[in-house]
Amino acid sequence: MLLIDDIMVSDDLYLVSFLCPLQKCLGACCVHGDAGAPLEEEEISMLEDYLYAIMEFMTPEGIETVKAGGVFDYDIEGAYVTPLIRHGDCAFINYSGGIAWCSVEKAYEQGKIPFRKPVSCHLYPVRLSKVGAVEAVNYHHWKICDPALAEGRARSLPLYVFIKDALVRKYGDAWYAKLAREIEKITKRKDKQ
Repeated sequence: MLLIDDIMVSDDLYLVSFLCPLQKCLGACCVHGDAGAPLEEEEISMLEDYLYAIMEFMTPEGIETVKAGGVFDYDIEGAYVTPLIRHGDCAFINYSGGIAWCSVEKAYEQGKIPFRKPVSCHLYPVRLSKVGAVEAVNYHHWKICDPALAEGRARSLPLYVFIKDALVRKYGDAWYAKLAREIEKITKRKDKQ
């Protein structure tokens, strides 16, 4: 475990290799699950403010779900999450070529909204949690991501590099640079052994 500016980071972020091949997993992380994607409170406001722009890219079922219940729900622990449709699909998904993709991200890519998607989705397969007063950054292993593990190993791409943009978005460039330096030190020590 690394401690970077009071953020605990699992060793898995540099020990696990990961590269998401959407053609193989088909965006399964947006479709399967027992709760929606975790949301930060300010993300709820953004989803509400830009809902009509996002709805352009949503399925009719997703639109109906959001209109009926709002842009967020609660998980079993009472935390904010995206609402679900069907058997676990996020209400904000749509499909293209059989691949699930995010309507929020599509609206962002089209320049219609100023934020990419919920940070928890951007960070996945990493999940954030609290350990006392400290935030913890942990890898979440899920069988549906096995193709991403194989692809990451084939390309020798560490998880922290795969999710660099998301980590920078959440914690900033300076924090990420510290993380990368600490990981470099560790890997150099291991290489010498």
